[in-house]
Amino acid sequence: MATDIPAKLQHICTHVLQHLARHRSLSAASTRPIPPLFVGVQGPQGSGKSYLSKRLKQILSSPPHSLSVVVLSIDDLYLRHEGLVALARAHPQNALLKGRGQPGTHDIELGTRILGQLKNINANGAGDVRLPMFEKSLHGGEGDRLHETVAVRGPVDVVVLEGWCLGFHPIPLNEIERRWKEPVQGLAEDFFTARGFRKDDIVDVNERLKAYLPWWKYLNTFIQVKPDDAHPYVHIYKWRLQQEHNMKATNGGKGMTDAQVEAFIDRYIPGYVFFGDGVTKGLLQEDGTRQQPPWAGNGLQIQIDEEREVVETHVF
Repeated sequence: MATDIPAKLQHICTHVLQHLARHRSLSAASTRPIPPLFVGVQGPQGSGKSYLSKRLKQILSSPPHSLSVVVLSIDDLYLRHEGLVALARAHPQNALLKGRGQPGTHDIELGTRILGQLKNINANGAGDVRLPMFEKSLHGGEGDRLHETVAVRGPVDVVVLEGWCLGFHPIPLNEIERRWKEPVQGLAEDFFTARGFRKDDIVDVNERLKAYLPWWKYLNTFIQVKPDDAHPYVHIYKWRLQQEHNMKATNGGKGMTDAQVEAFIDRYIPGYVFFGDGVTKGLLQEDGTRQQPPWAGNGLQIQIDEEREVVETHVF
């Protein structure tokens, strides 16, 4: 691996290449075309997951690997702006649904169709797959899915699906009750109520998250980029603000104000608190046991500090 590649990318590239070789060896006996290796990449806002996914594609697409890599962001599967507005109006009491972000704000049917098409893209006679695009700067930072799409044609070696809530799992109601009563590490003790969230809001999103579980079954391997354990949430506000400033610097100032960014991140924190441990631990059952995620034993977690430098890595 080239020494000028950042440490995070070196870890990620090595992980993906190892699992691609394993994926191909397991599929070699089949007479059918080998489907792409599906790689999940999860990380909080501003952690660099989208950048890392794009750089991963650049590196793997270049010699000596020369692979065909597709990157799809779960953000590109958001409902169109009118759909997001309609959702918020239909649930005025649920502050978590006031804009894009939480499970329930994505187009499940669209995502299911595209993932299925990508799974079969190497099959004989498979046509192009049209990938959607979501532009976050539109409508004052509320964003909208564009009418333009990107055409992808097989054969494809690797599909990277990246997103902030990728791999999140719903939890039993009694677990919601328990976590609701606990302070949020590093934030205000009454964070949920102070920011206008209700326990019923969590229950609503928890139910909507169940529709995403079929998406997770496509994933062969997983990469999680997360803040170090001492600061699981506070860095996210700083990172996302930097991200917004960088975007506005290149598009003429279109996007959210600093206050809007803070409120925007507020809506994501409950997702991490209630559902985020599903990435490494899987589905928590009513009896307290766990159903392992599809990528169990094939995951790589990269913990980063405030400057996004690698603190430690481990497999899960």
